[in-house]
Amino acid sequence: MAFISFLIFTALVAVASYFLAGKAEATNDSYFLGGRSLTAGVIAGSLLLTNLSTEQIVGLNGQSFTEGILVMCWETLAAIAMVVTALFLLPRYLKGGLTTVPQFLEKRYDTMTKTIASALFLSGYVIVLLPIVLYSGALAIVTMFDLPANLGLSHTACLWLCVWAIGIIGSFYAIWGGLKAVAVSDTINAVGLLFGGIMITVLGLQYIGDGSIGTGLTNLYNNDPNKFNAIGGSDASVPFSTIFTGMMLVQLFYWGTNQAIIQRALGAKNLKEGQKGLLIAAFFKILGPLILVVPGMIAFYIFKGDLEIADQAYPKLVKTVLPVSMVGLFAAVLFGAILSSFNSALNSSVTLFGLDIYKEHINKDATEAQIVKYGKRFGLLLAFFAMFIAPFIANAPDGLFGYLQEVNGCYSIPILTIIVVGYLTKYIPAIAAKIAIILGAVLYFISQFILKPFVFGEENYPHFLHVMAILFVMNVLIMIVIGMIKPRQKAFELAYTKQVDIEPYRFVKPFGLAIVIVVIASYVIFS
Repeated sequence: MAFISFLIFTALVAVASYFLAGKAEATNDSYFLGGRSLTAGVIAGSLLLTNLSTEQIVGLNGQSFTEGILVMCWETLAAIAMVVTALFLLPRYLKGGLTTVPQFLEKRYDTMTKTIASALFLSGYVIVLLPIVLYSGALAIVTMFDLPANLGLSHTACLWLCVWAIGIIGSFYAIWGGLKAVAVSDTINAVGLLFGGIMITVLGLQYIGDGSIGTGLTNLYNNDPNKFNAIGGSDASVPFSTIFTGMMLVQLFYWGTNQAIIQRALGAKNLKEGQKGLLIAAFFKILGPLILVVPGMIAFYIFKGDLEIADQAYPKLVKTVLPVSMVGLFAAVLFGAILSSFNSALNSSVTLFGLDIYKEHINKDATEAQIVKYGKRFGLLLAFFAMFIAPFIANAPDGLFGYLQEVNGCYSIPILTIIVVGYLTKYIPAIAAKIAIILGAVLYFISQFILKPFVFGEENYPHFLHVMAILFVMNVLIMIVIGMIKPRQKAFELAYTKQVDIEPYRFVKPFGLAIVIVVIASYVIFS
């Protein structure tokens, strides 16, 4: 019964996406940006579901299972980064009529800087993000439906089966339909995921409170009060001090410069809709711990040490507290979240390759139809490699979410550095950006994967978020020094392409301030 309801709901979402989005035209704006027609609600829903995939739902609840509410910083601080993006970055992106973030780097620096950034994005997607999304999604589906027992297959065989099923369906959404199909399916699933996620929390609290949510909260707190302390110590996965160093840099990169995320806002019909979409999404991110942190704490109360790995906490809780008939529906929504992150990153990869590599270095005379065509072919190749790599992540360290964040530093901080410096200065030359982005990636790799494990040891090395902050400051200073020695001859000015209206939303500042105040208040309450 559960599996049948899963199939029916998944099919309904696919049909709705087909009729609401249609087949994308083979033009850059239509395929890559949904025709620059996305409204606030669609942008917010797509942003949230692209983010709320299984590496978040499974991984972050796995961390809260172990450490408690302190990992809420990954959610609540995201709201501040989204406010900064709405106020500072998005107006400049839309003013320049950008389709990809690296396109700004070409305008600000030169073509080679753009190509290096695109290559870093693509390598990060295929080696890290796409495989982890597929693996964590497959792990959730395998656990919720107990596939090894029901199919008579080994756990590994079930993982391979689910990885390839998710990958093939996600590739169809992303490559066939373009951004609009992705965004529409995201919005439909976002509603189900938000309500379903909150329902899991409510049912979980009732489960441990003998039918009472209040009693459940009391029991959860009394069981281990330390798990309600948001201030992480030096031995925590996210010490409190990291909030003031690398944590905000990671958030700014993810919500302000990560192509797979910001592409939704780049497709806004105007700046007002884009800013409203970001603010709506920021508000729901403040509520994120209800879905991404509290269930892991409830799972700890119920299962304690009975789980083999912490990342099984959330799917195991779903299977425990939901009626059997509802498991299939929620699994379908979770499946939509899995597809969302996979097809969003894949769609962004197609965009980056088609515009920034194929058009620039392979066929300079390519028509828009050719760019889309060969971008799709590259996307299929990328999807194949990701599906092949994903099952092997079963051998990766425990705590997929933290592992993902650490590995992403190889490209996140270098790219954020040159974008921030590019917007805040006018005379820093292209050579400074090339040195900073290459040096940042190389030094971070050496730091985390050579010095940390083989020279100093895990316990004696700074937290990876502190390392990110150190390298960010170092690279900014290097760029400034190079700019002083060999500045651009002509000051950079970002031209207004007039592709969309950039009149700002008049309430963006007061609503943004309110969101920041609520985030700070949440830390005061849980400290």
